[in-house]
Amino acid sequence: MERTLILDTTKKVGKKVTVCGFVTAVRDHGKIRFIDISDRTGILQTIHSDTNTPVGMQDVLEIIGTINHRPEKMINFDIPTGKVELATSGVKVLEKAHELPFDMGNESLNVSLETLLDYRPLTLRHKKVKAIFNVQEVIADTFRKSLKKLDFKEILVPTIVPTATEGGAEVFPIDYYNGRAFLAQSPQLYKQIMVGVFERVFTIAHAYRAEPSITTRHMSEYVSLDCEFGFINNFSDIMDVVEYVMKSIFNELNLKCKNELKLYNSSAPKLGKEIPRIKMREAQKIILERTGRDNTKESDLTPEDEREICKWSSEKYGSELIFITHYPTKKRPFYTYPDDENPEYTNSFDLLGRGLEWVTGGRRINNYERLLSHIKLWKNKPEDFDIYLQAFKYGMPPEGGFAVGLERVTMQVLGLGNIREASLFPRDMNRVDIKFEKAKDE
Repeated sequence: MERTLILDTTKKVGKKVTVCGFVTAVRDHGKIRFIDISDRTGILQTIHSDTNTPVGMQDVLEIIGTINHRPEKMINFDIPTGKVELATSGVKVLEKAHELPFDMGNESLNVSLETLLDYRPLTLRHKKVKAIFNVQEVIADTFRKSLKKLDFKEILVPTIVPTATEGGAEVFPIDYYNGRAFLAQSPQLYKQIMVGVFERVFTIAHAYRAEPSITTRHMSEYVSLDCEFGFINNFSDIMDVVEYVMKSIFNELNLKCKNELKLYNSSAPKLGKEIPRIKMREAQKIILERTGRDNTKESDLTPEDEREICKWSSEKYGSELIFITHYPTKKRPFYTYPDDENPEYTNSFDLLGRGLEWVTGGRRINNYERLLSHIKLWKNKPEDFDIYLQAFKYGMPPEGGFAVGLERVTMQVLGLGNIREASLFPRDMNRVDIKFEKAKDE
């Protein structure tokens, strides 16, 4: 008999079906046993009169039976299949699971972060963990679809590069035949080059930062949702696209991820009529007035500042997101466009959400000579950027773009405590799948 997906069982009441999936719960009641089975579409309650066949959590089963309406008092309104159940006539164990190291039937999966990651292939199966990546998939998919509606073209860029994208030392060198190479800090240079080809481009790329620190908001490898486009009038055009993309993402999350958001007692961020935009120095003055904390001479917002200005935005504008603009020129990458009215600051921005930076972007320098001088001024070698510079040597329109941290957005939407929870297989100073200490012991 052809397999029926669990979600489709709601349309097959009274019919005999075959379902396949993983055991997510076993409840014995004397002469009857209830087994919950899950596949890619959902969870289904199955009823078994044979209680002798050993069935354990995460066993892979094929079950034949008849779909019936549940008794009215037994309806589960929290799942799409909550009004039906399967009366079993036959069970085939496709594969037995070993004894689990912890209780996967616990609704909240009450384990430490280390355990969560040490047993990643198993914990990813838990419905609450799986929900994180359902949300993440919608974020990435909506990023892609919303930009395609604006006539952006998707590109695929390399992650092995000949030099540090933004200069500096926070790069991973790699053995590459007889040459020098690194893992890319971002797809920045390549997406800029491609503006000269397609005008409007985006990419979803892995990026690598060799930051020697362990925090709840940083990882060594992350996914960057990158966009770049030409013929802009000013850098406000870029923030307009960011706002359109973020609103599209939130709308889709509210539409497609109601159950996932409910699991985390969360919701898509609230926005007012539009996302407010203020300069960094203005934000620091507001924070000083609100808290007495004087960071008005600092070149960036501190984590505490980011949280405070987001509170202010929510209180004043009803927006959990806020654009902070005009960061100091010396603290931004060499390709960032200095503000024409005050070149000490840049036509750049960060988008903060719920107290954390989600997006960074701005206008880029598109003049070849000016870009060349900035490369030298930032103490980089022009010869390291030869391919990149060619794009500007042969003409480039006014352009700019932005990058969205996929894991950060996922983390903040769901209110996760650590960004590693929002990465399928996180990499940091202590871990590449397994912890380095464990690898040494073995």
